[in-house]
Amino acid sequence: MADKIFEELCSSHKIERDRGFQNFVKHIDTAESEDINDIEQDVSKLLTEEDSSWEKKHGGLMAAKALLTSGKSSDDFVVDMRSLALKYLEDKEFRVRIAAGEVLGALCKKVGPAVYENSKSAILEGIRSNLEREKLSESSQEEQEETERLMGKLSSSPARQSSVDAEQIFHDTAGWKSLETWMKCLQCVVDNCGHLFNNCVDQELLDLIFHALEHTNRFVRETGYYVCASLVSIGVKGKETLTLEEENAVYRHGEQFAKYMAKGLSDNWSQVRLASSVATRKFLQRLSSEEAKAKFYPILIPRMCLNRYYVAEGVRIYSQDTWRMVTGGEGKHLVEKYIDHVVEYYIEATGADNHAVREAACACIAELGSKIDRNYVRPFIPQLLEALLICFNDDSWPVRDAACVACGNFVLCFPEESKSSMPELYPLFYNNLQDSIPSVRQGAALALANVAQVYGQESHEEILNKVKEGIEGLKNQPETSEKYSDLDKGPATYSVVKKLRDNDMDLHTNKQMYSCGSLAPKMMKGTRGGGCMDHKFRKPPEPWELADGCVHLIAELSRNPELTSTVSDLLPSLAKSTSLHHYPQHVNYLETVCKQLPNIGKNLGKRYFKPHLEEFFDCIFYGITCDNALTASAASQCLNQLSGFLGPSILRGRVEQYNPRYLELLNANQFIAPL
Repeated sequence: MADKIFEELCSSHKIERDRGFQNFVKHIDTAESEDINDIEQDVSKLLTEEDSSWEKKHGGLMAAKALLTSGKSSDDFVVDMRSLALKYLEDKEFRVRIAAGEVLGALCKKVGPAVYENSKSAILEGIRSNLEREKLSESSQEEQEETERLMGKLSSSPARQSSVDAEQIFHDTAGWKSLETWMKCLQCVVDNCGHLFNNCVDQELLDLIFHALEHTNRFVRETGYYVCASLVSIGVKGKETLTLEEENAVYRHGEQFAKYMAKGLSDNWSQVRLASSVATRKFLQRLSSEEAKAKFYPILIPRMCLNRYYVAEGVRIYSQDTWRMVTGGEGKHLVEKYIDHVVEYYIEATGADNHAVREAACACIAELGSKIDRNYVRPFIPQLLEALLICFNDDSWPVRDAACVACGNFVLCFPEESKSSMPELYPLFYNNLQDSIPSVRQGAALALANVAQVYGQESHEEILNKVKEGIEGLKNQPETSEKYSDLDKGPATYSVVKKLRDNDMDLHTNKQMYSCGSLAPKMMKGTRGGGCMDHKFRKPPEPWELADGCVHLIAELSRNPELTSTVSDLLPSLAKSTSLHHYPQHVNYLETVCKQLPNIGKNLGKRYFKPHLEEFFDCIFYGITCDNALTASAASQCLNQLSGFLGPSILRGRVEQYNPRYLELLNANQFIAPL
């Protein structure tokens, strides 16, 4: 039975090794004390045989881990396993090194921190010696050839001719020898020692970990933060001593931890941000009182708050959960308390090299205006508006969109303070209103509606003139825009607008390939970046795009009771513009009109909307019959919503009176009255 289990443990197939480990655990659970001695000898034999395969080494280490965890192992076996674990931490096979680290962790759980103290020099030297790459002349022939191949690939691109640039990318993204396994070994030791590791935390250990957190390679930094997460989790033992912060090594060295947590929370790589977020949550949760946490809030609160809006979903969701756990529903008051630090960091983030950080910063500034007590924000409005105005001219369209929405919020919340900035803001709002990205146009419409709401009559003429200009200017749309446009008409992906020839096989055959993750953070502000995102995409606006933005603006203005009559007077011009079909994008324009028309009708009310209803029948029924599926769907939904708003019989009667031939299309659509 035991022979079969060991055979499975050392199999070349992972599924058999996993099954063998499970069977081994069951076997030692039922084994008698005299049998344990024989099992220990078999395990030791596996690990001491000369020229053993890596599978045998791995199987022996996993068996040793199970024996140590079971609590049935002898003292002699413990001593032997410590030396063997340290030996196999230098093995060529990473799976063997990982298993050796787990064995050392199991020894710490059984014996205590003494195992770490006896192995400290080896572990720390293993990390220290692997933090820097060896020179090529000192590397093995195999490693040297692999490194030269990777460097050659990176430097072969015309965009990466600089050897310094290629070397930097290589160091940022390549694997890093045995460093990860040494770091994971340390993590296992810390996790298994628990609160007993408090006395082992000294400046030598911290300096080594902090050195890893500043490493050029993102994988090293990521692993370092996970080790840091384990380290800050040790805390102190028992509720009765939770108030004794001097016993807590995390608190004693808290300023250093907080400094590096903050650095990780602002890292250019999402994986590093996430690892630092994990460490930050554990760090704050291990501090017993609000007084203890308050010492580190000024540097951590702003970064934790911004990451709730970070574009990477994992970081964003984890940060939102952390915010709820740490603040306990008092997040708003904490932001108000540390508003100086929050504003300073937000403004700093609007100038970050990473466009995703600038976008998140704009969203956070918008949140300050709408959620935080205005008396706390009012002193910082000039600085915040200045930062938003800079972002409004950003080359990255998501940043422009976020800055536009944030400015609209600030105008709504602080009309007097924002009034002096309106001469600069109007042209920027109008630029976004005619942007090539639909969501940017919608954001500009919402912001301009806020302007109209707070500044009243003095802004109405300015904004309405722009609406009339946009709708009437549609007749100037060139017929040949599609022929000479270099844009893909499909939706943008990951903030990327594709060019029409991006999928041209001739342009991409026998060309150098790159990992998008290896180049993405090189997209610096103010420079042409690389990677998978053309974040600097921008093209001259076309008349139909401004008209499309004006449709969204009309829908937003229709919510304003002061403009009900004026917006109603714009409907004939809007209906007339839908009859222009000379340009390829007219179906996109019709889609927007059909989506917004029911909203306009409901906002204006039946009295102002019904006199203009028939004027839109031609465009709605044209949309239903067109080949564009999105436009046809929007037109069908438009009729559905109008039927619910006006009543099916009234809509049918108006259609029959306008054009009886449309009744067949009306009958062909299935209407479901809204609840």
